[in-house]
Amino acid sequence: MQAMILAAGFGTRLLPYTNYRPKPLFPVLNTPLLRAAVCRLKNSGFSRIIVNCHHLGGQIVACLEDIDEVFIQHEERILGTGGGLRRALDILDDEPLLVVNGDIYHSIDVRELYHFHLRNGHGITMAVHDYPRFNKLSLSDDRVLDFDGSMAGARQRAFTGIQVINPDLLTPIKKDTASCIIEYYRKVLAQNQLIFAREYQRCSWTDMGTPEDYLRLHGDLLSGRVPIWPELDCGTTWHCIDGQAKCADDLQIQEWACIGRARIGPRVKLCRCVVWDDAVIKPGRVLSDEIVIPL
Repeated sequence: MQAMILAAGFGTRLLPYTNYRPKPLFPVLNTPLLRAAVCRLKNSGFSRIIVNCHHLGGQIVACLEDIDEVFIQHEERILGTGGGLRRALDILDDEPLLVVNGDIYHSIDVRELYHFHLRNGHGITMAVHDYPRFNKLSLSDDRVLDFDGSMAGARQRAFTGIQVINPDLLTPIKKDTASCIIEYYRKVLAQNQLIFAREYQRCSWTDMGTPEDYLRLHGDLLSGRVPIWPELDCGTTWHCIDGQAKCADDLQIQEWACIGRARIGPRVKLCRCVVWDDAVIKPGRVLSDEIVIPL
């Protein structure tokens, strides 16, 4: 089975943090999300994985270079979700492709989705769920009707950023041109071709689109409200502190905190904070709801 992770975005809503790391490399419980996602795909049976990159792409290469059968597609200029997939067509095998956005944390069984797509002989299968903030797809049974949520009487659902597509359907996308896969799908529907949806109920799903979303994900993981991937190698406690972190003995933590290989001085109080590797917190600081990065 083959898969592609889309990891080439700029992450503008997460500035200034994305000046330091591309969004897919934001640590989740002290492990870069992209690395955990690749390992999760490997553990689900996807032997060949393509990852596209653009912004700070060298960091993505360094993060994944020791994992076998991972192919990096570096885009000199950003090609978008449609253009990125079309560029990858040249190196894809002749079998369905699982596509996953590189900035989501979820509990969807991608192996099950892949085999559902195969069993039903679909060309495109989009994983969807009920998430009012993003409910933009109009559905009739298992068929996608539009991407605007404007179809009267239709069921409204959100696209998870996870889908399976047969590579031959990517051929009409103009090569080496920036484009959006959803805009291409609008054209597919206009030509009376079918796009199918596989709905997942009660799944955990987070789009790390804003600092608030990123912090909320950590709170949900550390509280046990959201299951922790085994690939993250962290127990369900209110605190996740790297063994190489250097913290003063009087560090106070309220609610929860996640601390990487950082240095934290005395008399520091943290509440709902994520502290990245190499960050330094000076003595006496009181921080709440913050992402602390190296300066």
